[in-house]
Amino acid sequence: MSETPGAGGPDASSSETSDYRAGFVSFVGRPNVGKSTLTNALVGEKVAITSSKPQTTRRAIRGIAHKKNGQLILVDTPGMHRPRTLLGERLNSIVQDTLGDVDVVGFCMPANEKIGPGDRYINEQLDSFPRAKKVAIVTKIDAASRPAVAAQLLAVSDLRDWEAIIPVSATSRIQLDVLASELIRLLPVSAALYPPDAVTEEGLESRISELIREAVLEGVEDELPHSIAVTIDDIVERDDKDLVEVYANLFVERDSQKGIIIGHQGSRLADVGARARAEIEPLVGKQVYLSLRVKVAKDWQRDPKQLGRLGF
Repeated sequence: MSETPGAGGPDASSSETSDYRAGFVSFVGRPNVGKSTLTNALVGEKVAITSSKPQTTRRAIRGIAHKKNGQLILVDTPGMHRPRTLLGERLNSIVQDTLGDVDVVGFCMPANEKIGPGDRYINEQLDSFPRAKKVAIVTKIDAASRPAVAAQLLAVSDLRDWEAIIPVSATSRIQLDVLASELIRLLPVSAALYPPDAVTEEGLESRISELIREAVLEGVEDELPHSIAVTIDDIVERDDKDLVEVYANLFVERDSQKGIIIGHQGSRLADVGARARAEIEPLVGKQVYLSLRVKVAKDWQRDPKQLGRLGF
């Protein structure tokens, strides 16, 4: 990860002081503990989609946070879990590959949920990555009482010897500066690895497909989030008008799921399109025409060929 395209950006010389640090930090944890929300809050811009549904994050997404004394390259990963499908196995592989390269691992555990088997499983997995320094991050402290937060901090401290234990709230921006400072402190001394205007490595097509998937995830039934995948056929910028055309496909695994996504007389799909456009237009800086087609790829989560075609 040290040979990063764009390393030594336009003002890299300004960050070549002896106390400037830069490096890679990965947030891990069970699904829905606030990893993506925390990444976005530290970057100051939405680079990772968020949802209350499981398996929201499916790739290692890099967000870059620029601070006066350092640069944090935050690698948001899928939630670590015991896989039940080939997709789940591949998502876990993404986490494993990422953790082998980062400087610091931030293990996220929410303040309002007791430590359970899933957390203990992840904590055991961290032993496989001796190179990375380990930090415990107790998230969502605004959703728990002070005694509950105190009890969680104590429980977290019993899991292992951490470099630091930091309670935060990404949505209320509580202790984010403290977290950033602690993470930078643990990074190697280095010049900036990215230019000062970089916020993510994600390309436009990937960011748009993720924003569409985020819009689909809102309000769907529990079994559906795992079954949804999005691909982009084309993005066309019209020369004669301030308009970008996006042609996308929504894949599900069964015909019955296709009906759920489309809704009565197309009402649900229209709602998905409206929500997605509201997120895409600020990203591209123009009005967006969004074409969504819903398709069935039977049992794609378990089919290696279809997983490959869908980008996994």
